[in-house]
Order: sequence, then structure tokens, then C-alpha cells
Amino acid sequence: MRTLAVLLALGVLVAAAHAGATILPQQGMAGVKLEMTKKQVRAALGEPLGIRRGKNDFGPYTEFRYPFLVSVFFQGDRTVTSVRTSGRKERTAQGVGVGSTEMDVKRKVPEARCKTFLGGFRQCFVGSFRPGTRVTDFQIKRGRVVRIDVGFVID
Repeated sequence: MRTLAVLLALGVLVAAAHAGATILPQQGMAGVKLEMTKKQVRAALGEPLGIRRGKNDFGPYTEFRYPFLVSVFFQGDRTVTSVRTSGRKERTAQGVGVGSTEMDVKRKVPEARCKTFLGGFRQCFVGSFRPGTRVTDFQIKRGRVVRIDVGFVID
């Protein structure tokens, strides 16, 4: 009976840790999930502090900017195509976020692969960079995570 109580307590702790995770690799962060509408994002996070609209090679886009350095992007102006943070508040269930070391990413996000791109740019990522797929990208500078993106690969 005591073993069952311990197992139940551990299950509650694991569920609580996951519920507190604000970065869900391949899904979203800060309460925003990929493919949410603008209305759903506003319901989850409130009115953005700033809104930026523009056009790029892929068409029109909108960016909602929120506190704690969180940005939500709507490429094509329909649904969420990516969520980004360069703030330290957002973390995975394992505690990985901006400021974590590359070694933390490798140990605590086991599906992440790390590599150096042209110009010495370093990234650890989950998924692939094929168009239409989801990717979670941990950008690394001087051995530490400086920005995290969860989104669809457009090109």
C-alpha cells in the first residue's frame, strides 16, 4: 500500500512538472500551440503589447509581441506558424530554456541533435528543416541557449 502511495505521489509530481512546462517541443510554448488562431492566442495570452505586420517572400505575416520576450508569428496571417522566445521564463518540462548550456539541451532533450552551420552558427534542434515539418530550434551562442523557436519550416 505504501508503494502505491509513493508511485501516485511521483505521478502527481511528474504531471505537475509537465503542466508547468511552457515549452512543448514540436507543439508550442507560453500557452500557445501551433495552428491556433489569433483569437485563440488572444484568449490564451491577452492583448499583445505590440503587433507588427509585414510581407516577405512567403506572403503577409503578423507578429504578436508579448511580455517576457515571447513573439507569436502568423505567416500567411491565418494561424500560428511559430512561437519564439529569447527570455528566460519559458522552460521545457526538464528545465531547458534560454541560458541553459548546450550540454543541458543534449542531456535533457534526448531527441535534440546539435550541429554547426555556415558561419559558425550553432543549433540544437528537434525535428528536421524540411518544408512543412515542425521543428524546435535551440540557438546556441558561446555554449548557451540564446533563443528558442517552435514552428513550421516554411521553405
